[in-house]
Parts: sequence; C-alpha cells; structure tokens
Amino acid sequence: MAPPPPDPTAPDPTASGPTASGPSPTTPAPSDPAPPVPAVGRVWPVGVRPAVLRGWEPPAGPYAPGHRGVDLAAAPGAGVRAVAAGRVSFAGRVAGRGVVSVELSATGLPPLRTTYEPVRALVRQGDEVAPGQVVGTVKPTGSHCAGTCVHWGLLRGDTYLDPLALLPPWLRRSGPSRLLPVLGVPLP
Repeated sequence: MAPPPPDPTAPDPTASGPTASGPSPTTPAPSDPAPPVPAVGRVWPVGVRPAVLRGWEPPAGPYAPGHRGVDLAAAPGAGVRAVAAGRVSFAGRVAGRGVVSVELSATGLPPLRTTYEPVRALVRQGDEVAPGQVVGTVKPTGSHCAGTCVHWGLLRGDTYLDPLALLPPWLRRSGPSRLLPVLGVPLP
C-alpha cells in the first residue's frame, strides 16, 4: 500500500526557524516568561539620584496608554550618561526629538536597549560606550515634561521594561549611608 500524500499544512521537518510545531531554539515560546532584567547599571543617566518625575506605567497592550519609561529631572545642557557598557544602536532624531539608543552588552537575546531623549547626541551609531560615558546633553526643549527632563526607556526586542530595574538596589537607595558595627571589634 502506498503511503498517504504529505499534509500541506504540516511543518516542514527540514526547515529551520519557527514552524507550526514550535519556536526555533533562539525564539522563546510566547508563554515563556521574559528573562529578568539584570542590574547591570553602574550610574544614573543624569545627576547622582535625580528626581523621578514620572515612573514606568506598563501599557496593557502594544497600543494602549501607559508610560514606556521614566522621566528624570535634569537641567538643560546636563550630560546624559550610558548606564552600562554597550554599543550605540541609534543616534539621531525621531519625531523631532534627539534620541540616543544603546544596546547593552551581555544582556541576553535579544539584548536590552536603553533610550534617552530629548538629547543632543555626542556619539554615533556603532560607537562602543562605557558605563558613565556621556552620550549626549539634555535638550532644553522637546520634552513632554513640564520642565526639562530626560525620558529614559528600556526595551528587550519590542517589549518595554522598567529601566529602573537596571540599577542595583545600592544605587537606587536614597538618603545617607549608614555605618554598621564591625563584629569582633570592641566598642570604645
């Protein structure tokens, strides 16, 4: 008896990449949780501990309202720093605003990407940047804040994430440092 003809809707077992039978090894399945955001940040983008004028408000869907980043208080002309090491993936204008995007090193696939706006770029696409390196200066106009601010965004692929998650807890804390007693040392 002859074998049945192949099903035209069945995935091609010799094809590579995503198929109807499942995702490729490099593409996570839709139900897989997103990898956690590593705390790779070493500095705030502006200032020492700038005021967060508006926090991250994740949208319910791709076109739903929300705030896809955080707004940090910053003076016009202040330096805007890369929070972690990476490569500049974009430096130019988007919708009339200066934007710098940095693809962060060693943050998984797809890599994390930070964005800073409105800025006057001091770097070019392809430049390697170190943590704390100034990538631009705050533009006095073009912000959606009442005063001047830097909108700091974070994406993994097309998914927006909270950029504050890049900062380790010791960098996010406010207030003075406290010294703790050293065990085994007698008190005066």
